[in-house]
Amino acid sequence: MTKQFVSFIKDLYQTDEFIPLHAPTFAGNEQQYVAETINSTFVSSVGKFVDDFENHIEAYTGTVNAVATVNGTAALHAALYMAGVKANDIVITQALTFVATCNALHHMGAQPAFVDVSPISLGLCPKALELFLDEYAVLTETGPVHKTTKQRIKAVVPMHTFGHPVELHELIAVCSKWKVSLIEDAAESLGSFYKGQHTGTFGDYGAISFNGNKVITTGGGGMVLCKTLDAGKRTKHVTTTAKVPHPYEFYHDEAGFNYRMPNLNAALGCAQMESLPAFIENKRKLALLYADFFNNSAYKFVTEPGYAKSNYWLNAIICPDKQSREKLLKNANDNGVMTRPIWQLMHRLPMFKNAFRGDLSYSEFIESHLVNIPSSPVKSLGGV
Repeated sequence: MTKQFVSFIKDLYQTDEFIPLHAPTFAGNEQQYVAETINSTFVSSVGKFVDDFENHIEAYTGTVNAVATVNGTAALHAALYMAGVKANDIVITQALTFVATCNALHHMGAQPAFVDVSPISLGLCPKALELFLDEYAVLTETGPVHKTTKQRIKAVVPMHTFGHPVELHELIAVCSKWKVSLIEDAAESLGSFYKGQHTGTFGDYGAISFNGNKVITTGGGGMVLCKTLDAGKRTKHVTTTAKVPHPYEFYHDEAGFNYRMPNLNAALGCAQMESLPAFIENKRKLALLYADFFNNSAYKFVTEPGYAKSNYWLNAIICPDKQSREKLLKNANDNGVMTRPIWQLMHRLPMFKNAFRGDLSYSEFIESHLVNIPSSPVKSLGGV
């Protein structure tokens, strides 16, 4: 299977050179818009492309207000801050995630609690969430607290793993019952829809990433998706050092963040947004080819849940055992085809080893069996 896989990938991408996991594609007006920004001298956070990019995201996702930030971690940090998460709060998330999810919590002084992911989505499992709350929490008039430590359990942060939407309606029902905020880590899911609605628009806030390896990129960048105009206005204020507008005076009415996206990055994002529909179509065609290749094999290709339309940001396969996973990883990388295992579970990292956690059986299975495979758009499939 390994030799067949390497040959298939090289034929698909029509190259014998190194094939990355996910490379950016610049096929439109990127150079023109970036050059325009440089010529204008407005390369920092003041400039027309920042507003334009926010407007593009609002129109595409259907969110009420979008606020651009320097990266996805900053977007999530700002979303947590806006949702009222404070030091010593517990925030429930998944152990199967990229470390940035938990870093944002850590730097707020909040503590993550880990629950299992769902076989349906590879994202936070609503049943595991409810089991954790039933076992460890008690509901008070102001919301749930941990039975033993009495810490406030303020929010739940599901992450749409590889762009596949989590079971949002079920998670919303649990969060509503327990009176906790839902904040979507939608870093990987631009272009993914749950029952026709874009991810990141269901929770109190959503956070998107535009890192260089995402579906579209601004080099570095993120976006906070807000459900109301007031929430968006305040998010923009606190991410712009909480500076009160004035023709010349510097007055800041609270401790804010210097998180605004530079105009230079936003210019790149505006050009990338023009190509986003084509990118998504191309990646979904690629996913179908992978699904066909692995059909009737011992390897299971990860497909979108039945309720969703996924961007297939990173394609993934579940290997029959850990030994076959290691063989695939080594042989593919040795032959110039980049593959990688999924992230180590968060509770295995030293800074989160003492975090509360429920049963993580399925997360542990995925950790030892899953491999990500090349997911860049393929020229022969069109749109790039």
